[in-house]
Amino acid sequence: MMNELTKEVASLFESLKHVNENGVEYWSARELYPYLGYTQWRRFEDAIERAKESCKSASQAIEEHFAGAGKTFPMPKGGEKVISDVYLTRYACYLVAQNGDPRKPEIAQAQTYFAIQTRYAEIQQMEAYQALTSEESKRLFLREELRKHNSKLADTAHEAGVVTSLDYAIFQNFGYKGLYDGLTAQGIHRKKGLEKGQNILDHMGSTELAANLFRATQAEEKIRKERIKGKSKANAAHFEVGRKVRKAIEDIGGTMPEDLPPEESIKTVESKQRRLLKEE
Repeated sequence: MMNELTKEVASLFESLKHVNENGVEYWSARELYPYLGYTQWRRFEDAIERAKESCKSASQAIEEHFAGAGKTFPMPKGGEKVISDVYLTRYACYLVAQNGDPRKPEIAQAQTYFAIQTRYAEIQQMEAYQALTSEESKRLFLREELRKHNSKLADTAHEAGVVTSLDYAIFQNFGYKGLYDGLTAQGIHRKKGLEKGQNILDHMGSTELAANLFRATQAEEKIRKERIKGKSKANAAHFEVGRKVRKAIEDIGGTMPEDLPPEESIKTVESKQRRLLKEE
């Protein structure tokens, strides 16, 4: 079960959500900022501007996620006062939380909440993923996504100073240890009862693959955005991301990844798919 604090946080953010006439969800920045630990709108505007830069760096259209708006308030002696506002998508809320003051506990809570919700929403909104109905097809899709993002993570880690094959193996293990409660790749292999030579990623189901995909994408983004340099700092960042993903799984009542059963090899699934295509 989700712990009471996380239930309250989730309930709060969802209660602040609006849905327009087209069914699109959004949050009012004016309504949101006091709940993120800010007492001054001006300070929160700074976080919004940094979030817009992150949005631009991610090759996303700023106008699609940050919409200028205004609220009208009556004045005591008549007339009206218009106060600027910004309507934020869920992704924009995530970016604002990522660019907020990390010393504020409210920001830390929002980072975890919007990060996991945004990533799951991204996966669900992928047209290719939406069309999939079987566990096998979802595994194939997510395994390929993980291959691509692991490659991006490797490039980013290399720029940070993770250079040799041994460096990268250690770096990956820090991510696994954060996500799998201290287990390295070898420990996961042993926990799952896999045979020598079997790749742990090839025997993950869709739920476990999604958790590792989230770990990889968020680690890559954190290292790149924070311009982390040095093997030790990169390792620490990967561990931190893995631990936060684990905490998010715990908060939503999910099964811990090390407790998920191993599946048949993805290579066997790929062979089945190729055979079916040939028969068609």
